[in-house]
Amino acid sequence: MERSTKRSVPMSRSATVRDLRRRNRAHVLRALLRSGESTRAALARECSLSAGTATNVVTDLIEEGLVEEIGQIPSDGGRPISRLSPRGDSAYFIGADVGEHGITAELFDLQLHRTDRVFVRVQRRSLGPNAIRDALAEAVSSLRDRNAVVDRRVVGVGLGLPGVVEQTPDGRTTVDTQSLGWQPIDLRELFPDTSLPVFAENGAKTMAMAEAWLGAAKSARHCIAALVGRGIGAGFLHDGSLLRGLTGSAGEWGHTKVAVRGRACRCGGAGCLEAYVGGTSIIERWAEAGAPTTVDEEGELARLLDLADRGDDTAARVVDETIEILGIGLANLVNLFNPEVIVLGGWVGLALAGARLDDLAQQVDANCLVRPASVVRLEISQLGGDAVALGAALLPLQELVEDRLAPSPA
Repeated sequence: MERSTKRSVPMSRSATVRDLRRRNRAHVLRALLRSGESTRAALARECSLSAGTATNVVTDLIEEGLVEEIGQIPSDGGRPISRLSPRGDSAYFIGADVGEHGITAELFDLQLHRTDRVFVRVQRRSLGPNAIRDALAEAVSSLRDRNAVVDRRVVGVGLGLPGVVEQTPDGRTTVDTQSLGWQPIDLRELFPDTSLPVFAENGAKTMAMAEAWLGAAKSARHCIAALVGRGIGAGFLHDGSLLRGLTGSAGEWGHTKVAVRGRACRCGGAGCLEAYVGGTSIIERWAEAGAPTTVDEEGELARLLDLADRGDDTAARVVDETIEILGIGLANLVNLFNPEVIVLGGWVGLALAGARLDDLAQQVDANCLVRPASVVRLEISQLGGDAVALGAALLPLQELVEDRLAPSPA
């Protein structure tokens, strides 16, 4: 066997130091963003850095304009301790929730305070790529026009999308929304505006990111965000990292099966969880039981839950069946992934959990193994209808944290 004469080229010391500084910067900035307020000493402890290194990183972030001192804490005989915070007006991020009723675009500052919101309705019968593209353009353009004074400091746009969002080997992002009848489409066809960097992820995954940063799963390392609307999806955080799978389709929980030769699903299959407890499916099941219904699905679900609470037999039966089936679906997640917390969101998830959280928890407990059931808790999303858009805004924010993007100077 011929021995290779090639020798590896060691990384230069300057490159190594630069990479180390970038990693330390990311650790410190991320920790400060998630806590909202801290001190140099606390950041050093949290990021496992020396006091000197943490101080140097904070000094650099202050010089960048991303961090500021907001006051002091008295110390025991020594110099006062400076309180640190992200400088909210130094950078902005747009997060867009491409939902079932339209596009919700929201503007967040560096402290992740929502500063503005725009909603553009899309008719249900028009949920094709062209209609979504036009509504996205309208929502984002309107948001930027209304906030022109800070537009230079907008770092990028994040999109929370239905379906499978895949990063292809050639660097493109494609969106495959089979349940809406789309063919795979390049992200730039949905959002052709090149004036800002754009990033995308499945909406349930962006919800998981938001709940882990600021919501009901903030302290959890292993959590699941269950997004239940007209469609159903899940986002999984394992040891703090988002699970995407080989082609980005991890989390298509709505198309796991709960019945053999069951109800038809809009994905083309049958027996899917979504075909029973998705928003449209619940109302269809109620109509099939003999109830008069309208096309206002959110209003009808509220009416269904109210009638069930007031003793209507048909409504109570539909709600009980829905809670049982959704509980089985959630129990399957517990058995498969052993999470600390499952966060329920989406307009259907929020409505069902708001009315029957204890019943739902009992169904989960009854349908999964004893040990994983004993350590999981079921929570309602603390971020409500903002969860997907906030999580989408975290996509460009993370690029800023990793020093791959920066806002223009004020």
